[in-house]
Formats: sequence, C-alpha cells, structure tokens
Amino acid sequence: MSEVKKPWTQPMPKQQFSLMRSILDAPSPVGLEGAMTYGVLKPYFETFAPKDWHMHQYKGSAGVVLDTHPGRDDLFKVMLIGHADKIRMQVRSIGDDGKIWINTDSFLPTVLIGHEVKLFSEDPEQPGSYRVIEGGTVEALGAIHFADPSVRAGDKGIKKEQIYLDLQIHGENKKQQILNLGVRPGDSIILDRPIRPGFSPDTFYGAYLDNGLGCFVTTEVARLIAEAGGTQQVRVLFAVASYEEIGRFGSRVLAGELRPDVVIGVDVNHDYVAAPGIGDKRMQPLEMGKGFTMAVGAIASEQLNRIIETTAKKHDIPMQRDMVGPDTGTDGMAGVLAAVDCAATSIGFPIRNMHTISETGNTQDVLAAVHALTYTLQALDALPDLQREFLDNHPRLDQAGTLQHQGSAKPEKDEVDTAETKPPSA
Repeated sequence: MSEVKKPWTQPMPKQQFSLMRSILDAPSPVGLEGAMTYGVLKPYFETFAPKDWHMHQYKGSAGVVLDTHPGRDDLFKVMLIGHADKIRMQVRSIGDDGKIWINTDSFLPTVLIGHEVKLFSEDPEQPGSYRVIEGGTVEALGAIHFADPSVRAGDKGIKKEQIYLDLQIHGENKKQQILNLGVRPGDSIILDRPIRPGFSPDTFYGAYLDNGLGCFVTTEVARLIAEAGGTQQVRVLFAVASYEEIGRFGSRVLAGELRPDVVIGVDVNHDYVAAPGIGDKRMQPLEMGKGFTMAVGAIASEQLNRIIETTAKKHDIPMQRDMVGPDTGTDGMAGVLAAVDCAATSIGFPIRNMHTISETGNTQDVLAAVHALTYTLQALDALPDLQREFLDNHPRLDQAGTLQHQGSAKPEKDEVDTAETKPPSA
C-alpha cells in the first residue's frame, strides 16, 4: 500500500476486511484463545514472515509472539501487544426445569437478553475434546407478563443471578436432557454475532471487536514491516497476549520473558461523543471516524508519544489524544506489571457499545492505527542511538518556555471548516 494513496482515507479492501472478520470471529474466550492465535493468526503470520523470524509459544497460555530478530538481545526491542481473549459467560448450574444458569462475566445483564450464543462444552468422556451447541438464547424473565411491575416500568433492572441459557428443552427429565449432553459448570458461552459492514460508510459491527481489532492491527503492522524489508536496529516483537480481560496477566508474562525496551498496547477505546448519559462526566471528545487514539498520562512515555505524534503529523494520519488516569486500562501496562523498565503507551480506536453484541467501529480509524504504528517502527529504526534517545530525553518542565496570550482569532483551518459546515443561505 503506497503512502500516496493514504489507505486510512480509503475504504478497507475486501480481502483485508475478510482477514479482520476471520480474526474477530474466532471463538477465543478467556483461557481458550487458541482458536484465534493458532487457528487464524499463526497461519497468517507464516504466509509473510521471513524465514529468520521466529514464533515464540508459551506453556501457560495460547499467547504467541512473532520475533523479527530472535536471540538479538543487543538490539532495541519494541513490543506491540494485542490480546486474543474475549469476555465470555460460563455455565454455573443446571436447573430441574432445564434452565442453564450462567455467570455473565464482564457483560451488563441487560445487554444479553434474547441474544443467540454458542456453548462450548468439553466432552466429559474425552477431556480436551470440545463440542459446540448452537441455537440457545440468553434469557432472564421469560416474558414481560411475568415481570415485577417495577421491572416493567424500568424502575428496577435485572440482576446477574437471573440470567440463564435457554436451549428450548421440554418434555420429561429436562435436567437429565442437559446432563446427557455433557454440559458441565465452567463450560464457556460466547455471543453468536458475525462481523458485518455497517450502514454508514467505512463502519462495521458485531461482537468482540475487543480485542480482535488489536490483534488485527498488530498482525497487519507485522505484514507491512515484512514487506518493507524488516528493520535493522530494532527488534520488533509482535505479541498476541491472553488473559487481558481478567487482569492483563498474559501480557505481563510476555514482557517479563522478553524484556522489551518499548511496549505499545493496541486495544479498543470508547467513542465518548456517542456514549449516552455521560455528558456531565466531561470526557474528552474521542469519536469514531476521527482517527486512532494515543494515551496521554498514567505511565505513557512522553518520549515515545512524541515520536508517534510526530510521525502521524508527518504522514497526515489523524490522531486523537486520549487522557488516561493512573492506569491505561490496556496491555500498555505490561512493562509496569512485569517490573520491566520500558517506555510504554497505548494506541486505540474509538468504538461504540463495548462489551455488547453490537460493538461498532470504523475501518479508517483501524487503518490509521496500522499505518501510524508501521511508520513509527520505521522512524525508530532510523534513529542513530535508540538507547540514549530514551535515556536522555525525558521532558524537563523546569525548562518550559513562557506562553503568552494568543488572541481570539481562529486559525484559518477552523474558519474553512466552519464555512464548509455552515448551511447555505436562503
């Protein structure tokens, strides 16, 4: 993809969208990430990775890392991390009436009602062998007619303990019918909603953009770096982690094992402009369709952010600054959690309806992140002394210059934008 065409301003090519969809569709609930890492990502890595690149695999999880310079600990190491694990539901118990009572994990109970799911059951007779049950729906009250008046009026909500899976079981021995299937407490359940193009241009929606999108971006950056001939003085570690949704345990293992000098977490972010009911929280106006996001604050490295922002400006890639507090909330914290000295930040893309069956994103934001990270890696590779770059250039606020009042005139660009959006006169 040439820079002249600026892919982040164009519709995503069908082949690339198909790859993104296959990554997002892979059934990879927490602890069972192999469908994405080994079923989709590893085979795709192998289609373009040079022979001297290496795939790291792990005993404790299905996380993987594609390494551009295996064994070269003398090189400056940059780790990009997406996480393959998806939030999921789990079987809690089975009722006499055939209801499968479930835990809702990180879902709001109210967003689950009526949605189709897939239940992945380990065969009790063959441990390690899994079967899938399709066609069940998540329920709570059954019908409005049976709901408490306060629930019908919206004064009360639904408790997580009320959520169950309905497999349409009827007839005799309802519980036994479930037990005969081998369904057991702990079996994983995930939403069944494939990724589809959205109504508006360059949009898409479905379940589990969090965080197959980060894995997709990490993978596409790896492909572009490989196609460009790799890097010379930067050892890039393209990581796909596990366990992010339960505490970011997987990425801290990868960072602890490989000890990167730079960590960049790649994960979904929120479209705060479209988020309902949070106006009084005065969140920063991150918005879908306005470019990728970059974390500012918390443990985010100002030196690293400077390089990313400078690179984005140079290539005219739209970027939004994301204010974060004491924690980025992403695998960008991997170095801190693993007690590794590294410069870190988090890159994202605003989506709507996070942790629902209808998460919504914009392909141009995703492509903006892909190319901003690719150019950033190449910019790092071109620096003369990367170790000293990060050791010596910590910002010095005691050296800040004085800023004077700049007046009230709007920049010319703002005036042009206003003119373009002003309705025509009658």
